[in-house]
Amino acid sequence: MKSRLPIPLWTAAAPVVAWLLLAGVFMGLSGPFYLFVAVGLIAGVLAAVHHAEVVAHRVGEPFGTLVLAISVTAIEVALIVSLMLAGGPDAATLARDTVFAAVMIILNGIVGLCLIMGGARFREQKFGLFGVSASLATLAAIVVLTLVLPNHTTSHAGPVYSTSQLAFVAIVSAGLYGVFVMVQAVRHRDYFLAPSTGDGEEVHAAPPTVRATTLSAILLLVCLGAVVLLAKALAPSIEAGVLAAGAPKALVGVIIAGVVLLPEGVAALRAARANRLQTSLNLALGSALASIGLTIPVVATVSIATGLQLTLGIDQKSTVLLLLSLFVTGQSLGTGRTTVLQGAVLLVLFATYLFTTIVP
Repeated sequence: MKSRLPIPLWTAAAPVVAWLLLAGVFMGLSGPFYLFVAVGLIAGVLAAVHHAEVVAHRVGEPFGTLVLAISVTAIEVALIVSLMLAGGPDAATLARDTVFAAVMIILNGIVGLCLIMGGARFREQKFGLFGVSASLATLAAIVVLTLVLPNHTTSHAGPVYSTSQLAFVAIVSAGLYGVFVMVQAVRHRDYFLAPSTGDGEEVHAAPPTVRATTLSAILLLVCLGAVVLLAKALAPSIEAGVLAAGAPKALVGVIIAGVVLLPEGVAALRAARANRLQTSLNLALGSALASIGLTIPVVATVSIATGLQLTLGIDQKSTVLLLLSLFVTGQSLGTGRTTVLQGAVLLVLFATYLFTTIVP
């Protein structure tokens, strides 16, 4: 007898359970209940990865990687804006900390792990150099304009832009991301495809049905919403734990960004283990671009409309680590071939970022 569901049952049950747990949070349940919330969060992440892969397989590359990147970023933006409006002046650095953490986690943590896992299993992996170079060039421009340049302008004192400068950078960031998406999905789609067709078993697998794809697309959004809201519900507990351990409050942003990026990270790692490094890099770098290219314009608009100050400039330590990460990532992905060495270097930078966040 065939299953009435065109997808595995657990992938449909996970988001339902996650939302039920979220209802429990709204009802005021606490204490040991949050252990179940954490388990529900992980289940939601795994289900989101499955549904994203179903959609990606149906629509093909590079459209599939755009689905997960834009979906996660859209919900991430909504979370940041809601926290900004609720936090008032105290949330002036929230967008900066979240975006910076996301970029560092993706460039060093996710890409590093993908290169390590793929290199350990296949010794050497190949990818299309043109697409990765385009992604890194766009990312470097947006990151420096939004997180570094505010420290060096003179119209407004401090690491903030004036209103006109903020509006200009928001327009530029959105424009660059829009051009990138057009290049990736339309004009130069072949730049973002794997250089050969035999990279993994999934290349020859039959695509999912329209019914399965439609259901997975709906459940993907449901899963992502549950993941972000459960992460938000866990945030006070995480913050209390961080402060109790004597660690800086900035570590909370790193943890929350890591949780939000889990679906994309897991999907990228699974692609690397299947010898589909091109898909891994499309996911990772596309996520970084979406995270900053969509978040900054929205939060800038909210800042201008509400009069809330938006602090974007990062400190000198963070600037050094960011520029070093961009340089090393560019060098590591500059030949179209990778081994475990490049992954090890990036993971060392990621460990340095985490350590200096805890011990500034």
